[in-house]
Amino acid sequence: MNDKVNGTGNNAPIGVYDSGLGGLTVWREIRRLLPEESLMYLGDGKNCPYGSRPRGEVQALADAAVADLVGQGCKMIVVACNTATAAAIDFLRAKYADLPIVGMEPAVKPACLHTRSGVVGVLATERSLDGDLFRRTAAKYGQGIEVLMVPGRGFVELVEADREATPEAEACVRAAVEPMLARGADQIVLGCTHYPFLLPVLERVVAGREVTIVDPSPAVARRVAQLLDERALRATPGHAPILTFRTFADETYRRRLETKALASE
Repeated sequence: MNDKVNGTGNNAPIGVYDSGLGGLTVWREIRRLLPEESLMYLGDGKNCPYGSRPRGEVQALADAAVADLVGQGCKMIVVACNTATAAAIDFLRAKYADLPIVGMEPAVKPACLHTRSGVVGVLATERSLDGDLFRRTAAKYGQGIEVLMVPGRGFVELVEADREATPEAEACVRAAVEPMLARGADQIVLGCTHYPFLLPVLERVVAGREVTIVDPSPAVARRVAQLLDERALRATPGHAPILTFRTFADETYRRRLETKALASE
């Protein structure tokens, strides 16, 4: 499918992929910035979480997901999963060389540029923290800055179970974040797309301190818009978007994806 209308626009969907529910935080920002674009969201669900899986396994899962979205006629792919980006983005861009693919950039750069204390905290999955992309970014922008790398243990599982607003979630977030605050971190980077669903809890934990929580999702949406313009892939002006939700799990999970996405509209 390459649904062009009179040569004036490309109304094929943008594919957005994550291990589960987390990429909906990126989906939401793309919707806000590009309301005329059709979106096809694929939340794996069956294999979530990815965070502690071997790199090769994550690459294979990402390859299968992108192949599915390409088969559905998507004009662009957004890998809205930090773990999948770290493990597979170079492989995917080589395999699908003609297809624009956007990954999750670790938001270490803006955090390092804006820190006043010289201490930056990064919350991410174990696999993301071990990825080449993160290490390169931290080395490039973190000179002279203490970068604290902490895995958000249990964060993804809490979001996948819709338990973001529970005392368990608060205890989990505090266990990860309070040691960062004790070391003087004034910037905390969210290095997993599931984590912004825990923002209300994070904001309570850092309340009363001059701490900035850095969510890269809006920057990813801006990159999507930029590539649409560079490749002349924008939808026809006035196009009524179609929003589609897919999963490798069951229909119950697919409905959860759709409900959570549309609740954020």
